[in-house]
Amino acid sequence: MSFAKTSSFFRNLFRREEVDEQLDQEVSSYVAMLADEKMAVGMSREQAVRSAKIELGGSDQVKEHVREVRSGAWFQSLAQDLRFGWRIILHNPGFSALVVLTLALGIGANTAIFSVVYGVLLRPLPYVDGSKLVVLKQQASKANLGNVGFSPKEVFDYRDYNHTLESVVEYHSMSFLLYGKDSAERVQTGVVSANFFDVLGVKPLLGRTFLPSDDTEKSDAVLVLSHEYWQVHQGGDPNIVGKVFQMNNRPHTVIGVLPPIPQYPAENDVYMPTLHCPFRSKPQNIENRQFRLIAAVFGRLKPGVSLGAAQADVSTIAHQLERSYPKDYPSEYGYGAAIAPLQDELTHRARATLIVLLCAAGLVLLIACANVANLMLARLLKRERELAVRSALGASKVRLIRQLLTEAVMLAVAGGVLGLAIAPTALQLLVRFAARFTTRAGEVRIDWPILLFTLLVSVAAGVLFGFAPALASSRQLTDALKQATGQATTSDKRRRLREALVVAQVTVSFMLLIGAGLMIRSILTLQHVDPGFRADRLLTMRIDASFRFNGKAADFAQLGDNILRRIRTLPGVESAALATGFPFRPNSVINGPGANSFEIEGKPVSKGELAPTVDVTAVGSGYFETIRQPLVQGRTFTDHDDAKAEQVAVINQQMVRHRWPSEDPIGKRVTFDNGKNWIKIVGIVGDVREYGLEKPVGDELYIPVAQFFFNSLVVRTGTDPMSLAPLVRAAIHDIDTKLAIDQVDTIERLQHESVASPRTTTILLGIFAALALVISATGIAGVMALSVNQRAHELGIRLALGQSKGSILQMVVRQGLALAIMGTILGIIGALALARLLSSLLYQTSPTDALTYSAVALVFLVAAAISCFVPAHRVTLIDPSQALRQE
Repeated sequence: MSFAKTSSFFRNLFRREEVDEQLDQEVSSYVAMLADEKMAVGMSREQAVRSAKIELGGSDQVKEHVREVRSGAWFQSLAQDLRFGWRIILHNPGFSALVVLTLALGIGANTAIFSVVYGVLLRPLPYVDGSKLVVLKQQASKANLGNVGFSPKEVFDYRDYNHTLESVVEYHSMSFLLYGKDSAERVQTGVVSANFFDVLGVKPLLGRTFLPSDDTEKSDAVLVLSHEYWQVHQGGDPNIVGKVFQMNNRPHTVIGVLPPIPQYPAENDVYMPTLHCPFRSKPQNIENRQFRLIAAVFGRLKPGVSLGAAQADVSTIAHQLERSYPKDYPSEYGYGAAIAPLQDELTHRARATLIVLLCAAGLVLLIACANVANLMLARLLKRERELAVRSALGASKVRLIRQLLTEAVMLAVAGGVLGLAIAPTALQLLVRFAARFTTRAGEVRIDWPILLFTLLVSVAAGVLFGFAPALASSRQLTDALKQATGQATTSDKRRRLREALVVAQVTVSFMLLIGAGLMIRSILTLQHVDPGFRADRLLTMRIDASFRFNGKAADFAQLGDNILRRIRTLPGVESAALATGFPFRPNSVINGPGANSFEIEGKPVSKGELAPTVDVTAVGSGYFETIRQPLVQGRTFTDHDDAKAEQVAVINQQMVRHRWPSEDPIGKRVTFDNGKNWIKIVGIVGDVREYGLEKPVGDELYIPVAQFFFNSLVVRTGTDPMSLAPLVRAAIHDIDTKLAIDQVDTIERLQHESVASPRTTTILLGIFAALALVISATGIAGVMALSVNQRAHELGIRLALGQSKGSILQMVVRQGLALAIMGTILGIIGALALARLLSSLLYQTSPTDALTYSAVALVFLVAAAISCFVPAHRVTLIDPSQALRQE
């Protein structure tokens, strides 16, 4: 067998791109070569073929041999590609660094965002069979009430009559005072069924959780501590089990400590059984179906039961309750029950925002890939001779494409590694951001699913930006050699590919800029909303005197008077007032206003009609003056509006417009207890956005603190409010050291914090959009610079023939702007298509706002014009005489 034939055979044999269908052909060729040698020594063709097959051991053995050679050749060629790719990367450090850095920004952003998306939306709950855990909600659909809570009786009904749930447990959270030797501390307390932790599948870190015997009337009061409270407030005391605390006027013994897992549906300091809660345990409350104190009811699906079957089951129970107790479930309210996976309930507030951010990060990565693809296309001009020589030596088109893809993937993986290194920095900000929406933010971390995601994204990015240049490299050998020696310009096909990549970058960048522009316009609109009062220089704090006076209202009122007299004498204090709440208080911003049903005198509620509802806040004398909430008509409260005086109320203007649109409400009366007690309206005050700037003003009714109770203090100061906080706290403790004081803050900061979520979303989208704009602008500049460089000969001739430099400059800039304009038009279409995705995040801003679209288009085109002008300016450096000499 000749050397040429043997070389040709093995070259074909080692090619990875040969498909399995050619195997028989190759075997036949192999046999034919050996047969030719035997025919040369006098054998007939039939004898030679038979002898060759016998010598090779038969066709099956030949095929197996070819397969083995192929397998080894594939790994060998892959190792060759990797070694050669590594040399190319090291040989071009500037280009490689630029590509890796560009991809690192895109991949790092995606890694950080996906870490939050996975930790919040996708990670399984850290409970036993967490996917089986569900949340029950009782709704009044006709009254537009999403969750009206449960009474103890209703919890018993759903527990006893359902056929699809293994267990049903209750949960609500309250704030109680935990007394030490000389102080009191407010603790957020989860009130739960005895088997609550068993249903979740939580095992204690220390001690034990609750037993059925702990949830009886005669049992000793016990507590289970959360891990964070145990660590922060009890110093991680290993002997904490058995320690006794005084709470709710009775001793409570610590029986266990929870492990460090997220708490659902909210974080609590301690937990107690239901019958130890002073409100939940009252017999009259247990028997009252309308005492819907319980905020959440959890269940676990039985094996094989679907969510749909469970929904049908609880709906049947709800209909039975409505028929059996018509007074407790008026038909006009439309009572019903809904069931949903616990995981969905914990994340629904965060889902839309996180998906928007993930899409934005993905778009940035696409822009980066397009930009890198353009860079690699430009670099191919310098590698044409190398590729042409390799092709001449026998490398096929598929082999060359694979080599270029290998280099691209290696660069992308390097970018992924660098992106993974910078992701934790961004992740800290994102975790704090996600914590505003869900308690699952504590589960966000970079672990193996995130590492796998980063690897897949890196490889996909490498294939994505490497595929187009690799395909573009498959040219005829003669054309490649001409290109390599500088005798030919870039083909029209490759030029159009680069321009298409630029248009794609501009399109996606414009969509991101539109999203950021709409969010900026929305947040500016939100920040200019008038809250209805003066938020500056207002100090607030929560004061808890629960169970200090055993229900003696007179003692409680006297405490309030003592506090106000002392605070008002402090230097720097202009005024002070007590209340049960104030604008932008943390819990109210999350939970929204209360819905207290009432009746207006002379306007009884007809059968089948929903009773009107209003949010009620107790405020003391001087409250409206302290926060500068304007009085519109009538009067506000005075010190004479105490427990012995006539019950009075002040309402806001929204309630006047809603309930007395054509009447004077002053002197009108309302009742909250079916006419047992009537409250007279004595004043009207301006509307205040109590629950957030973005939320509409609702009906508000204010009653005197002296006729109710207080738990908050509002102080207007003449200087920095927080500088007076220690003085105010000390003054209150001088009156009573057992008063718990916390949540010390300023209303101005709370107002700023109330828009922190949309502001952070805007900042993140703005960062992505700015990054996209810079990448796109550099992409346009790169394409134009390459175009000017390749057309230098042509442009020099134009100058030599008398065309002015200014006109040529304009021509080059127009070509670049044409790409930007085309991308902008496509970007507008894409942004309009995605407008609905952003609409839920915008405040009083249309997702098709013409001003935003116009402003973004102008900014983008100006940036594009600058990007075109800088490389086009090189036209002025062309020497016409040199161009003529070359011609």
